[in-house]
Amino acid sequence: MDSPILKINNLSVSFKTEETEMAAVKGISFSINSGEITVIVGESGSGKSITALSILQLLPKQAIAKGEIIFAKQNAAPINLLQLSPKEINKIRGKDIAMIFQEPMTSLNPVLTCGSQVSEAIQLHKNIPASNAKEETITLFEKVKLPEPANIFDKYPHQISGGQKQRVMIAMAMSCNPSLLIADEPTTALDVTVQKTIINLIKELQQQTGMAVIFITHDLGLAAEIGDKVIVMQKGEIVEQGNIQDVLQNPQHEYTKALLSCRPGERNITTAQQQSRSALKVENLKVYYPQKHSIFKKATNYFKAIDDVSFIVNKGETIGLVGESGCGKTTLGRAILQLIPATGGNIILDGINLASLTDKEMQPLRKNLQIVFQDPYGSLNPRLTIGEAILEPMKVHGILTDNHKRKERVIELLQKVKLEPSHYNQYPHQFSGGQRQRICIARALALNPSFLIFDESVSALDVSVQADVLNLLNDLKKEFGFSSIFISHDLTIVHYISDRILVMSKGKIVEEGTADEIYFNPKNEYTKKLIAAIPGKTITNLLH
Repeated sequence: MDSPILKINNLSVSFKTEETEMAAVKGISFSINSGEITVIVGESGSGKSITALSILQLLPKQAIAKGEIIFAKQNAAPINLLQLSPKEINKIRGKDIAMIFQEPMTSLNPVLTCGSQVSEAIQLHKNIPASNAKEETITLFEKVKLPEPANIFDKYPHQISGGQKQRVMIAMAMSCNPSLLIADEPTTALDVTVQKTIINLIKELQQQTGMAVIFITHDLGLAAEIGDKVIVMQKGEIVEQGNIQDVLQNPQHEYTKALLSCRPGERNITTAQQQSRSALKVENLKVYYPQKHSIFKKATNYFKAIDDVSFIVNKGETIGLVGESGCGKTTLGRAILQLIPATGGNIILDGINLASLTDKEMQPLRKNLQIVFQDPYGSLNPRLTIGEAILEPMKVHGILTDNHKRKERVIELLQKVKLEPSHYNQYPHQFSGGQRQRICIARALALNPSFLIFDESVSALDVSVQADVLNLLNDLKKEFGFSSIFISHDLTIVHYISDRILVMSKGKIVEEGTADEIYFNPKNEYTKKLIAAIPGKTITNLLH
């Protein structure tokens, strides 16, 4: 535990543009010991990933790295990784230092099978026959707990789930018994249950092999679950580092304190539960997809994405909808919005059954029912300024009498979501992820809807930005009085913002109750599993 395997001395990374040089990492120093898990935390843009990419010389060509990155594996002379040639660093990548990236789908080659990609890495570094490499790969797949390892060997990345793809990446990273494993946000996009499995797997493999691990995240809850040491980064600098328990229990820097305070705390209780008037009634809703085995035969089997679901959302109430990927949450939201056709059932909004309407009849009602999607960048037209993007639906639905009045309303909405009037003429790429999500919220509110659906609207954001957006939604809900469904796989966030929670599994609602009942006293085994998988139980214990 005491021997440093990696020492970073005064590392600086800057990016050269035509006009100036922008500093991304500013003279940082730290060491990584064998047998330890060191967590690097901080918001987007803090320099976490740039630091990790510097270690393996994976920075873009325009990056300039200065300082020392001294790697000292067992029984070998220390070397400065920044001074190695491309050929020399290639011998270290994957063999002595391995990396797991955030998005496994873009890290795996879509035209090669999962097994062949791991075998290739083994053959490259160990110089063994293909048959032996295949055996080792299947053994590795067993070690990372992939179901039916021999079958997964022959499957392509698109044929397996996100969690399974991440395990393939872990198997590839572990294939040559590296001395140092770098995991860059490896669980950000995964469900809490899959996330917990991956975290436990990395810890288990680290304990078995004694390797050092650098784990990068923006979530202090995850840091507390996995780490021995923590390094807190802000704007390219290390603001605090030390033993994980010491830093979390007694943070010294204001930024660390701010990150800790960003975790959702006590809920803002509303009066929505006392209101009996319903805003939305969903009755026996079904969405079935035919599973055809032949183009000549009519389908006899159906995949039941939504299977006989019924619930009520009261006026001014926020319903949380939780469950793992594939449980039907997003399909339910889109069926309510009439973006996908329902196979059966009723969707009654303000007394009108949307399921019985034609597209033409539905058109004027769409302004009452709006959605905020998970990816704000994909939801905005890159060719329209944000002012035009918010004004456009107002024009389509005839809100206000002319564009001058509409522009005034848009500027008012921008201020409501804590943006500036000067932002009106800027384009989506000029904003951060959190700002873009606020723009999408402003656009949804522009039509003064009675009902809003938030589909994983904060899952990709930093914890501090998440907190800002959640508090903003609570403020806007009080002001505008809309009812809403908040879809997420994160029960901590859903508990914070919801009045009641519905838990979905395999197209059905398996449990429902008040936010506190579900979070603190779940009855269903599936809900208990979701609650048990929430990262951050360790941090809660440390802080109290």
